[in-house]
Amino acid sequence: MPKDAHNKAAEHHENAAKSHRVAAQQHGQNDHVKGKEHSTNAQQHSQNARQQSEQAHTKSQQQK
Repeated sequence: MPKDAHNKAAEHHENAAKSHRVAAQQHGQNDHVKGKEHSTNAQQHSQNARQQSEQAHTKSQQQK
């Protein structure tokens, strides 16, 4: 079970990174509306990643 939680956290981290890269591209092309949308998505993925990481850590500690 903890492996699944770690995988979910990793997936959210990857999605956050992708959204950050796309946001930077959009801002670089002066498309600030889309850049802001992607920045917002990145923030949400980052928050989800943090929650999943905390849950994974808790589950790992419970199995020790």
